Amino acid sequence: MSKCAVILAGGEGKRMKMNKPKPLAEVLGEPMLKWVLNSVRRAGIDKICIVKGFGKEYIEEFASTLDFPVATVFQAERLGTGHAVMQAKDFLKESKGNVVILNGDAPFMDSDTILNSYKLHSEDDNSATVISAKVDDPTGYGRIVRNENGDVVAIVEQKDADEKIAAINEVNSGGFWFKTEELLSVLGEIKSDNNAREYYLPDALKLLLEKNKKIGAFTAESPDTVLGANDPAQLKELEEIAVEKGYKC
Repeated sequence: MSKCAVILAGGEGKRMKMNKPKPLAEVLGEPMLKWVLNSVRRAGIDKICIVKGFGKEYIEEFASTLDFPVATVFQAERLGTGHAVMQAKDFLKESKGNVVILNGDAPFMDSDTILNSYKLHSEDDNSATVISAKVDDPTGYGRIVRNENGDVVAIVEQKDADEKIAAINEVNSGGFWFKTEELLSVLGEIKSDNNAREYYLPDALKLLLEKNKKIGAFTAESPDTVLGANDPAQLKELEEIAVEKGYKC
């Protein structure tokens, strides 16, 4: 079955004190986006689309320096992850099989996690599979809500979480596998009726569940897969983790 990837790279680096998109902030001298792209390629996925937004010309310049081809699409307004993926609709229509959707500013999303989550996604014949991780402090992350059987029933964003859900420590990494045609069947139905008025990609899972489709979750071995950076201090922490654990771009 063919595989492709959509990488979300439209975030602004304002708190990072840089005028470029946040995914171009560097860890050990390489843009976080390059780390993600390399992991995707090491996982054997060559058909890749980058969703650009703020500072799109910097993403275009970066893409032109790569020694492999990538497509890019433009998200003119930053209205959430679901809205970002909507911009890649034509790319998805051309891509049969399965798509992995990843954040371009999560440099430690490694190829083993991408491959092993695909294996579970494929073997369980899931319509969608979220890549999750268990963390000590889940603040700021979407929580994975499971029923008594351990099945995924929802992903609830921090802004929408009540006290009980906020206590869950299994979180959404921002990475998902979807059967491409299943994703396309619900992408246009995602609504922005939430506290942030944004189109959340995890709502695609909710819509698939309503259609009695099978949703799974792959728990990454390392909680580092969810890590990103919003400011220079957090970026420095990523560098320290990369050095300590021997991570390579």
